Amino acid sequence: MAAEQTPVLVVLHGARGDLARRMVYPGLAELDRAGLLPERWLLLGTGRRPMSDDDLAALVRDALGEHGDPGHAGALDGHLRYAETFAEDDAGGLVDAIADARRDLGGDPTVLHYLAVPPSAFAPITRALRAHDLAAGVRVVYEKPYGTSPESFEELDALVHEVLDEDQVFRIDHFLGKEATQNLHVLRFANELFGGVWSREHVAQVQVDVPETLDVTDRAEFYDATGAALDMLGTHLFQVAAEVAMEPPPALDAAHLAAAREAVIARFRPLDPAHDVVLGQFAGYRDLDGVAGDSTTDTFVAARLWVDDDRWRGVPFLLRTGKRLAAQAQRVTLVLRTPDELFGEPAGPGRISLSLAGDGAIDITTTVKRPGPDLRLATGTASLALDDVQPGDPLSPVRLAAARRPGGRPDAVHDTGRAARRVGGVRPAARPGPPGPRAVRAGVVGSRPGRRAGRPGRVGPHS
Repeated sequence: MAAEQTPVLVVLHGARGDLARRMVYPGLAELDRAGLLPERWLLLGTGRRPMSDDDLAALVRDALGEHGDPGHAGALDGHLRYAETFAEDDAGGLVDAIADARRDLGGDPTVLHYLAVPPSAFAPITRALRAHDLAAGVRVVYEKPYGTSPESFEELDALVHEVLDEDQVFRIDHFLGKEATQNLHVLRFANELFGGVWSREHVAQVQVDVPETLDVTDRAEFYDATGAALDMLGTHLFQVAAEVAMEPPPALDAAHLAAAREAVIARFRPLDPAHDVVLGQFAGYRDLDGVAGDSTTDTFVAARLWVDDDRWRGVPFLLRTGKRLAAQAQRVTLVLRTPDELFGEPAGPGRISLSLAGDGAIDITTTVKRPGPDLRLATGTASLALDDVQPGDPLSPVRLAAARRPGGRPDAVHDTGRAARRVGGVRPAARPGPPGPRAVRAGVVGSRPGRRAGRPGRVGPHS
């Protein structure tokens, strides 16, 4: 695909942060190597702390060496600048730096503001764009979470639409841009073997698991204001659950997929904190720099989501994620209904499981005959690694996002907030209702209550 030759200026807010290092810089480097950026483009990093252009270049090279292609760690050299950020009443160094970059690029460059910052910074940055006459004609990317509650979502969205037109706004969830996530659609809609069992008649439960071994030391201040429920549950995990639960769209283009997701998200039942949610906090979290000694921020969440429609009524969607756990994975599993026994032998379980990590993989677990002279049953798993599919190269989420805009429209973002409103962003000390975080030992797979919530058939009194 030939790159547009209009110059591009990317203003990256939060240029020193974890999201920029892990996702944005590697994604831009891949876009550039693939020829999807124009010849003339610049990345203007910005943040609260002073930094030279050379310091930013060194940071980016380190990030690409760790999270990108180490052989191309200098891929963005020559495209990088840095300026201290602005505020509504202070131009800082950013306003002049934007003007200088536009002049140096020449022509009428496309300006993209990428907000890789905590959600509390979205409104101040949006107001600063208006105060300094920088909003006209720009594009603004808001990374999840878009607001910290339904109320803050509505306040933020009202402000955004005071400053920007809707077609200037991109609400990005990079999970939806993952190549393996998009394989969910193809697996289901292009293969009747799987599509025919994609309903409550055949599925006992759906599991969406994203355990992480990552610590939060490098972004403890951000994380303590967010937590697992807000950072992951009401964003990535709800969106992936919607990918599984949605009705077949008329076409698999971005607009029809977004509409199908939004329709099923509107049927998510609001979470019941007393019966459907377990929060946890890993031991030692309160000892991190930037974390209050009495913090009640959750670093682990297990939630049971119900979808109130004919296809999924009574089927629990179990959504689990946490930091400092023993294993790292991104996996969707459909646990199939199986008889308790067959020919007097225990049977099952049957599973359809998709790994969303890396290039992705599909694993099918089913009951088979145990090798030998007797009719004895066992389970076997067949796996397809998606990096074996040729020809073609997997694309990073940022590269796919450039082509498909895998974000959320305001109504879908609001509906996910509605479903999670009694958990996400609410600390136990703030008001009664949500359960307080339980202690979770670092380096384990998950909390015992989280594992109990995941037992097949454990649907509880609210099914």
